[in-house]
Amino acid sequence: MVLLGAASAVLVLARAEAPWAPAVAIVRGAAQLAVISLVLSGIIRSPLLIGVALLVMFSVAVLTAARRLGSVSSMVIPVAVSMGVGVLVTGSVVFGMGAVEFSPRYALAIGGIVIGNAMTIATISGQRFRELVADQWDEVEGWLALGASPRRATERLVRRAVSAALVPTVDQTKTTGLVTLPGAFVGAVFGGLSPLDAGRFQIVVLAAIMAAGACTAVCLTQWLAPIATRPVTSAN
Repeated sequence: MVLLGAASAVLVLARAEAPWAPAVAIVRGAAQLAVISLVLSGIIRSPLLIGVALLVMFSVAVLTAARRLGSVSSMVIPVAVSMGVGVLVTGSVVFGMGAVEFSPRYALAIGGIVIGNAMTIATISGQRFRELVADQWDEVEGWLALGASPRRATERLVRRAVSAALVPTVDQTKTTGLVTLPGAFVGAVFGGLSPLDAGRFQIVVLAAIMAAGACTAVCLTQWLAPIATRPVTSAN
């Protein structure tokens, strides 16, 4: 409460927009964590219930990203397919190759982390692609006038959007252990693992996030790439 008060006071004094948003977010997050903690304590050993929990997480993540990218009805399928590819590829490698034990507990932990990061990367890649197309429509229109296909006309912008979406993940990975101690590492140490085993687990998690994010960003931007008319934005 003291930390929330400090954050809110600073934002109010600075006359920031929505100064109470961080406080509301923390209160909401605390309530949601309290509920999910109670629920997970009863299902943590049930593979079926863990599967249901992961499906709920995935559904909420897809709807959240789709809403950020415009109409939910038009974006839910591209986002769901793109995130699904990223999550399935990552899960198959991590658990199929034995990097992490395939158990309900670890499936929930890895799945939750990967889904959350895939959601963020889907949002960033989709938004960045549309911003680039709107800002550089003259270039896209020039390619179209020369006879290029809509996909070819936005090819360079797709690459830029994918790179931009992965910057936070790449920076987090490069600075792990130097700037921050990631949550999975700290949680594993507090849970009784040696720092060496916790470090191995964290590296697997970071690699899983990177792989899922790359697959998600590429699939989504490729899905959005064929644009033949200028996208409608607030600036237009």
